[in-house]
Amino acid sequence: MTDDLPPQASDWSAHAGVPLMRTVASALAVLEDVTGLDAFTLPYPPQVQQALDRTVLACLERGAEPPVSLPDLLAWCRERPVADWPVDLPADAVGPDDLLLDPDSSRPTELCHEWAEKSRDSAQVHRDREVIHYALRLCREYGEEDAYTEFRRLLVTRPILTSAEAFVVSVDHVLDPVKELIGRVYQPVPESYLRGDVYAACGRCRTLLTPVRDGSWWCERDRCRRQGPPPVGHRITRDEAGELLQLERPLRQFVTAPGQAETELETQLSALGLRVRMWPAYDAYDLHITFPDGWVWAVDVKDWAHPAFLGRAARPVPQEPPYNEAFWVVPQSRADDRPGYVASYERNRPDAARGLELLTDTALLERARARRDETEGVRDA
Repeated sequence: MTDDLPPQASDWSAHAGVPLMRTVASALAVLEDVTGLDAFTLPYPPQVQQALDRTVLACLERGAEPPVSLPDLLAWCRERPVADWPVDLPADAVGPDDLLLDPDSSRPTELCHEWAEKSRDSAQVHRDREVIHYALRLCREYGEEDAYTEFRRLLVTRPILTSAEAFVVSVDHVLDPVKELIGRVYQPVPESYLRGDVYAACGRCRTLLTPVRDGSWWCERDRCRRQGPPPVGHRITRDEAGELLQLERPLRQFVTAPGQAETELETQLSALGLRVRMWPAYDAYDLHITFPDGWVWAVDVKDWAHPAFLGRAARPVPQEPPYNEAFWVVPQSRADDRPGYVASYERNRPDAARGLELLTDTALLERARARRDETEGVRDA
């Protein structure tokens, strides 16, 4: 439903380029799943041909030269910023340098996955939320809040599992309510991730690295790549791995990544002497933060590349457990990468969430430190 959206957000439906970008981004995500890194060979899935057909039609309608083939369209996605495509898009839809495919690996960018997963109508269920909601329902039915907390921690801290690790998870009785679900969201890793007989995990974000032809490794997390070449963390031989499993991509992007930002905040806030409770009341929100004077903050962490999508998804933080103030938080790196990030979020935020302030994690920590010092000064006086 768009009735709750501000005018800027509602206007997205008036732009013909928005459904086209959804089609192209979804096709690229499908193609990645089907073919891996050495992608884009025949036969192409039907969604990919549909993306080409719709792009060609959009170009012809605007009198522009269209891509002449699927390889040509993929070259557009890899080399041509979306802002330069001859399609009709809202002002906040893309940044000037946004690409749908990473130019080095030809894999979909995080922004591409956000177009595919997050740009749909609010009535549609997104895969990551579908999984989380199902896990919540199962754990509530069992009356096991700890099961949900451990499930969420598993997705955050262990996006890959060897056969031996998967067995340990399978006999962990705390996770009994969600065992079947875990078996569905962890999927076999394609051989495209192997270099010789070795898999490698990123030393920063723990996701699997992809070997590149020049001998380097590629990390799927845009945030990691911006910090330089990914550090190779744990190396796993084929024999050690058995059947190596990894979380499906929507969960790696929209649960694992922000979850790691959440746990980093937990550590930093606890170091300030604040009491932090993670994912309280079956994940009503991410962090319940209590100051020494009893004042409580509620925080939801969102690690999204696209601030307009984040704004369109904004909704008030649930009232339970009770709190005095609530915020959404993004990693500082997201705001650094895209000037005007917070302003774009605010332009696209629906009226129902008009009071929901967005802070960077750096700003939240500064505000927390200032509030702690102020209240301690009052007590001392």
